Amino acid sequence: MQSTFKTDLKDGLRDTIPITLGYFAVALSLGIIGKQVGLTAFQGFLSSYFTLSSTGGFAAFLLIGDNAPYVEMAIMMLVVNARYLLMGASLTQRLDPAAPFWHRLLIAQGITDEIFGVSVARKDFVRLPYSLAVIIPASIGWAGGTAVGILMGSIFPQRVVMALGVALYGMFLAIFIPPARKNKVIAGLVVLSFALSFVCTKVAPFSKLSSGNRIILLTVLLAGLAALLFPVPDDEPEPSLKDEVDGHA
Repeated sequence: MQSTFKTDLKDGLRDTIPITLGYFAVALSLGIIGKQVGLTAFQGFLSSYFTLSSTGGFAAFLLIGDNAPYVEMAIMMLVVNARYLLMGASLTQRLDPAAPFWHRLLIAQGITDEIFGVSVARKDFVRLPYSLAVIIPASIGWAGGTAVGILMGSIFPQRVVMALGVALYGMFLAIFIPPARKNKVIAGLVVLSFALSFVCTKVAPFSKLSSGNRIILLTVLLAGLAALLFPVPDDEPEPSLKDEVDGHA
């Protein structure tokens, strides 16, 4: 049975609660960094709302602090958030085939790791009411957390601000440590990325590059090396949701 508008809306609001709360908590640390690079709460809110990416927002704030050019920032965001292109391509298999282009465009704007996860887990087609019910509160939670973090950076003592700023790095550790423990290739790449990042800050000509360009270079280099040396074997393609629905019709 296909979901009604109210059912989609209810499911989306239910699924977005833990995502929104988690985004708000993590974004507080991002806001601390935003304060350190001179952003206002309004600027932090807008940048986080339209970026909707923890790694992308972190990288962007660092580039703002370095007075990097817009071109470098655009390339950085493309490289850091390239995984969303793959998530978007995968999510198209879960969308209602009758969904118009502008529906797909709005849904694509809000793809994050967590939103993608709850969307592909649905047993029915992903429709616009469900996606908006998940995306809008999560986006506000992320952007609001960033703005509150910036305000906290203006109020709290410097020691407290520095302690809160470390929390974002803790989130990154929580992201890559579990898969690194399960996969030796990922663990090796993590260690190698740390080592190369340190070396590139000390050795010319890489030390002459901005932090953004170094991140872009290392990301492309290590990702390409891993794909070449340790390709992921192709699995048996899974049937699309449309095939499953047609099969049970």
